[in-house]
Amino acid sequence: MPGDLSGEVCPAPSASHLPGDDALVELLTRARSVAVVGASPSDHRTSYAIATWLMNRTPFEIYLVNPMAEGQEIRGHGFYDSLDDLPVVPDIVDVFRRSEHVPPVADEAIDVGAAALWLQLGVVDEESAARARAAGMDVIQNHCIKVEYERLRARIDEARAA
Repeated sequence: MPGDLSGEVCPAPSASHLPGDDALVELLTRARSVAVVGASPSDHRTSYAIATWLMNRTPFEIYLVNPMAEGQEIRGHGFYDSLDDLPVVPDIVDVFRRSEHVPPVADEAIDVGAAALWLQLGVVDEESAARARAAGMDVIQNHCIKVEYERLRARIDEARAA
């Protein structure tokens, strides 16, 4: 059926899942901390690559969340079991979990008072997004934080310098 994305593993990003560039620049400029939920200690996983990129290429303080990675680390960053265990309230909760696993992550992000819920490429959950928006959070779905940060880097750098 044309337009049916249910069989695609990673559908093309939709503009409806992304705020305008001005809102993204504001979010990425004001954010100080990012919790990467579903981060993997395996260097073969996309979540590992994005987490290390964020550590190396942005000013964000990065927190790794994965209860299955207890005792492991990525570049000196240990793993936390949950958002509630973090020493700070994360500004952005960057989710590397399948869409069906988003609801409890979104609820936890709301409960801890995170400012934004960011669902990576291929991850969409409209009900969780609506709950997060109703709680006052910014919501991005089906987009990569690295891609968007790089695309907007000059504007983010300019806003930080102002």
